[in-house]
Amino acid sequence: MADAPQSFMDTFRKFGEQLHVPSFDMTKILELHQKNIEALSRSWEAVATGATAVANKQREIFEATMKDVAEMAKSYQPTGAPQDIFTKQSEFAKKALEAAIKNTRDLTELVQKSSAEAFKIIQDRMQESYDEIRRGLEKK
Repeated sequence: MADAPQSFMDTFRKFGEQLHVPSFDMTKILELHQKNIEALSRSWEAVATGATAVANKQREIFEATMKDVAEMAKSYQPTGAPQDIFTKQSEFAKKALEAAIKNTRDLTELVQKSSAEAFKIIQDRMQESYDEIRRGLEKK
């Protein structure tokens, strides 16, 4: 009578025994991978939070710009001395440029903050993983 078929895991285990491969604690390996997945999840949450903050800031910038344009349109009077018109236009251009620089700086800071936070989460998990590996090797 033929032997009962062996499962793949049994065959793989026997093969490892023949090669004298040390056994693995699959529960421990799965725990480590679970920690890695959780770290990735937290990292993506940080990125998503940052993206939301950037989108909110962009909306705020757009609303402020529309308000400024509307105010300029109301106060725009093409009559008067050319020098006065030029001065008003220059002041508005200067104000718009300063706002654009400030807004760009604010957006850059938001992106840098969320990127740094996401990177730190992954970096911390990598360090934990290295420490776990080192402790595992030191026990043997």
